[in-house]
Amino acid sequence: MIKLALDMDDVLANTHEKLVDIVLNEFKSNLTEADLHRAGLRELLHPKQYQRILKIMDSPGFFKDISVKEGAQETAHKLSQYYDIYIATACMEFPNSFQDKFNWLAHHFDFIPWTNLIFCGYKSILNTDYLIDDHPRNLAHFQGKGILFTAAHNRSETVYPRVNNWSEVGELFIPNK
Repeated sequence: MIKLALDMDDVLANTHEKLVDIVLNEFKSNLTEADLHRAGLRELLHPKQYQRILKIMDSPGFFKDISVKEGAQETAHKLSQYYDIYIATACMEFPNSFQDKFNWLAHHFDFIPWTNLIFCGYKSILNTDYLIDDHPRNLAHFQGKGILFTAAHNRSETVYPRVNNWSEVGELFIPNK
């Protein structure tokens, strides 16, 4: 059976949206919501603000209440009828995120067995046929076929095939859609 790996942050989960809310409500900044969606936060924030974002992301509880991307649950469930589905999330950058991410996935994607949850650093170790991810760096050394999921920080990337939302993922992978 074909193996399909799905990234969590900014593919299944609206991580960027939570960060935008934090910047708008807790940071002193002239940036608007539209500004915060046109590029990655690393590019838009002052380096000290960006370091603050990284500390917030590594705080216990940050990942526990992130909303699910529109269509992600339904489409991933349909995909699981045709493919072996794995969730691959790079949680080593934020070690405090492991428990929150595990619980979040168990709650929102309970149809994917715990044996198919991969918590890793670099995703080049994955042995799946496809990887849908928002970071080109994760696709660069992936041995299967990488598909870039559109996010604010990858809008200028042109190297990889791209999907903009879960409807497009369904069109690409679900037979007879």
